[in-house]
Amino acid sequence: MSYVIEVLIDEGLEADVGLVERAARAVLAAEQVPVGCEIGIRITTDEELHRLNRDFRGVDAPTDVLSFADDGDRGPFVTAPDQPRYLGDIAISYQRVVAQAMEYGHSPARELAYLTVHGVLHLLGYDHERGPVDEADMRAREEAVMAELGLTR
Repeated sequence: MSYVIEVLIDEGLEADVGLVERAARAVLAAEQVPVGCEIGIRITTDEELHRLNRDFRGVDAPTDVLSFADDGDRGPFVTAPDQPRYLGDIAISYQRVVAQAMEYGHSPARELAYLTVHGVLHLLGYDHERGPVDEADMRAREEAVMAELGLTR
């Protein structure tokens, strides 16, 4: 059994599915998440991220990545013993991938991997918005996984 990473790319967009899967798996392995977990990742448009941000977070603005963690044991559904544990979904704006890569002076591949890593860490409970200590911890974990992927700054 391994990790189940489902990647959906909206029509008209091109992204490296293999890179997204590798980045997600690298985080799960680095964080020692038991195999058999499942994540859904959607590469979509800036408009869709704007809508999701507004509808689910009450923030009427576009963003680069959103994570929707599963409620875990508190949720109303039970996972069958032979099925993977569902961790949640991630949505990434492909337009932001391209724009931020240009802004930060690195490749779109690095930015796509970084946003994937960032999103998976959020699914695992990391939150840079809780304060400077949490932000520093999350950034250190992001950079460690990016180094493992060979995609340092």
